[in-house]
Formats: sequence, structure tokens, C-alpha cells
Amino acid sequence: MKKIDISIIVPAYNASKTIGECLNSLINQTKKELEFIVINDGSTDETEKIIKEFNDPRIKYIKNTNQGIGKTRNQGIEKALGKYLMFVDSDDYLDLNACEKLYQKVIDEDLDIVISDLCKKYSNGKLEEVKTLDFKSSSLEENPDILNENLGPCGKLYNREMIITNKIKFEENLKYEDAPFLVEALCSAKKIGKVDKCLYYYVVHDNSETTLRDERCFDILKIIDIIRKYTKDKKYLKEKVDELTVRIITNYTIQQRMQKDKKVGCKFINEAFKYLEKEVPLYKDNKYYKERGFLRRTIEKNKTLTKIYCLLYR
Repeated sequence: MKKIDISIIVPAYNASKTIGECLNSLINQTKKELEFIVINDGSTDETEKIIKEFNDPRIKYIKNTNQGIGKTRNQGIEKALGKYLMFVDSDDYLDLNACEKLYQKVIDEDLDIVISDLCKKYSNGKLEEVKTLDFKSSSLEENPDILNENLGPCGKLYNREMIITNKIKFEENLKYEDAPFLVEALCSAKKIGKVDKCLYYYVVHDNSETTLRDERCFDILKIIDIIRKYTKDKKYLKEKVDELTVRIITNYTIQQRMQKDKKVGCKFINEAFKYLEKEVPLYKDNKYYKERGFLRRTIEKNKTLTKIYCLLYR
């Protein structure tokens, strides 16, 4: 059996327009000791046909009925044989040196997680580099600021044994399923590092699930609840979890301007502010708002102004 250093898990659902570029960026990695677990989650387009055109023995193809991305990623973890795990979405792609650079960092410094910067790629071809916190390798307890970085699972390398031993899984019945996974992984990691380079390309599509909102927006409140309950006994994270709570809820209240149904948007804003008042009573004084401009934070801290803003900018 050939050596497998990294298992890359790729969920794919109706990804015929993007899966080719994604897989090309994987099979052409400068590091070769890889496996690619590509899971077709019930696609009804030509996703399967395109995947099967790739003649690379490192690809493990799994075909499912539609189960959702949380369950699909969990299945990928169960099937993985590599010492380390990566997650790549089927509409995104990697820098060709990504695996080599992340693996070298994790080996050199004996890390459980290593994080890279990422680039957003828009439909007009524009690239926007997203810099995350630059930090020296440390644990979350030593540097709680790491928690408030991008809570997506991609653009990171994980010690698979750490994930398995701590039974870290993605939520399977909620949207925004990835945030609790990353919080648990960061808390479990003995040492976390950073490669200060853009290695993951996140493609932003018009009218995608990440830009439009529907009634499932309420799941984010359940997700925050899961995170808060998990970190309840971790006193060193109290301030950062409150800040994270304020940041996530504020982002999602403002994003109700993209809500399909304005009644749903107004209801979510009401529920979100009620949640803040209960869980973070002094939320208006939170550090998150202090880093915002005066007009922006004035709107974001006020329920009525948030509703007016979302109605005006629909």
C-alpha cells in the first residue's frame, strides 16, 4: 500500500461547472502522497461523469443519495487513511503547492492544525486575498485570538488522530454545520500553526447559498448555542466566545437584506437580538463593535435601525 500523508475530502453536489478545476488542482499538487475522497452527494447533473473522467488511482469515488454536507464530510473522515485531513469544497481549488507547504509546516513544528490565508475569487475574475491572524505556533489556551478567525473548515490541515480521538464531527441536521467542528478542533489541538500565504481559493458565486438567505438562517442561533455550551467550562475563552457570538449574529442580522422573504428577515432580526440580550447582556459594549465605524456600529447595535437598513438595501 502506498504511503498516504493527507486525505483530501471533497463533497460534491451538482458541481459539474466547477469540479473539474477543483480536481485538477488536487491531482497536480507538488506533494504526491495524497488521497482524494470525492463524495457525490446525490447530484442530478453531470458531476459523476466529470469525476470519472479523471484517471488517477488516488481518487476514491463515493456515490450517495443526497445527505447534506455535514454527513458527507463525516463519511469522508471515516473513509480517510491519511495521517492528516483537508477539506476542499467542489467549487473551490488549491494552490498547487498547498499540500506541500501545509504538510512541511505541520511536520517541522509538530502541529495538530495548520492554517493558511485564503483568496476569494469573484465571478468577474477578481481576486481578494483574505489575511487571517498571523501568529506564532501555540495552543488556543495560549492564544485565544485564534478562535475569532475564519470558522470554515477549508484552508487548514488537521491531525486525523486528533479528530478521531476527540470524536469531532460536523453537525448533520443544521446549516452552518462547520463552525462547531472547527471550534472543537481548535480546542482539542495541542499546537496550532499558520502558513502566511494564500493557499486556498474560495470561489464566490452570484446567488449562491453563501450570498442568499432563506428560512434556514435560524439554524445559526442553534449553531452558536452548540459552540457556547461546548466552551462553557473553558474560562479562557469566555471573552472570545462572547465576541464570536456578537460577530456572527451581527453579520447574519445585517445579511437579512439578502433574505428572500422580508417577514422571515424581520423575524430573524427579532430572535437574534433577543438571543444577544439573553446570552451577552452587555453586547453593545463588545469589542467587536469598537472596531467598526461609527455609523456602522450604530446601525448594527440597534434592532430597529438594522431592520430599516435591511429593507432599504434589499
